[in-house]
Amino acid sequence: MKLVDVLHMNGGMGDISYANNSLVQRKAIILTKPIIEQAMSDLYNNLLPETLCIADLGCSSGANTFLVVSELIKTVEKERRKHEFHSSDFHFLFNDLPSNDFNTIFQSLGEFEHNLRKQTGEKFAPCFFSGVPGSFYTRLFPSNSLHFIHSSYSLHWLSQVPDLIEKNKGNVYMSSTSPPSVIKAYYKQYEKDFTNFLKYRSEELMKGGKMVLTFLGRESEDPSSKDGGYIWELLSMALNELVVEGLIEEEKVDSFNIPNYTSSPAEVKYIVEKEGSFTINRLETTRVHWNYASNNNDIINGGYNLSRCMRAVAEPLLISQFGTKLMDLVFQKYEKIITDCMAKEETEFINVTVSLTKKK
Repeated sequence: MKLVDVLHMNGGMGDISYANNSLVQRKAIILTKPIIEQAMSDLYNNLLPETLCIADLGCSSGANTFLVVSELIKTVEKERRKHEFHSSDFHFLFNDLPSNDFNTIFQSLGEFEHNLRKQTGEKFAPCFFSGVPGSFYTRLFPSNSLHFIHSSYSLHWLSQVPDLIEKNKGNVYMSSTSPPSVIKAYYKQYEKDFTNFLKYRSEELMKGGKMVLTFLGRESEDPSSKDGGYIWELLSMALNELVVEGLIEEEKVDSFNIPNYTSSPAEVKYIVEKEGSFTINRLETTRVHWNYASNNNDIINGGYNLSRCMRAVAEPLLISQFGTKLMDLVFQKYEKIITDCMAKEETEFINVTVSLTKKK
């Protein structure tokens, strides 16, 4: 089965859907709001386009998609009123892989526009919405057609599982017990993917166009450090418990690797400068405590809610390798391991945000 067929969040509006289990991702968007606002304000004041073409890459589905849209509209409307500019139309392009639940997005448009009118208390410029299925590691849009690109919690996903020359035995991601060749293969795939991403976006953005990208990362320069992929290390522990119990074959765990890379700011800076199409305006990290998934400080509920958040993200991948039958048991064990970890350690996700401007 191809990765593009299974790399998607749980769709719909059910108990384990991404739409209902993405508070951590929402917090990341809120934390980066000042960076998004600054980039959009600068772009709008410099270019004053009749129609603002804005792409959201890896949009997934649910309220987080519209949170970004509403903030961008409010930012532009604020600048327009302040400087008494003519209003610009908005064209939002929602991108994700073809297996994404685009239906939930478009079924929610009417409610979103109604709520935005209530929030702003006034009319805003016409908004047009399109879906663009496809991998953002390929060309997606016509040349010089976009003003602004946003992406949040998507670019840590790779285009494919790295080509490994050794088994990553007992692990589903990079860890302290992974062979050096595994770490090297993960970085090689990340560098290739991020370079391609920058190349294609530079072709699609107009001169002076901007991007704000936020993704899971790390502050350490060690790719196998806990501040990068610890949450996946705990998933490995849950799967290995099922191996010991004879419910999953060891070989299935050893041959399963998450196509994800949590980069450091230094790695991002190196690749952006090497590719050469963009100027870095801001490059920052933020932190979100694992407990934020529960919106309170209750560790037991925090473990439950974070395991549901991870299930919404990772279940389609896990089903492709291990089938549906054991999913409830996998995530019951995962929940317990996460809860125990949160009780003993300071657990946080590291977000890396970079704001970029196209050079020419």
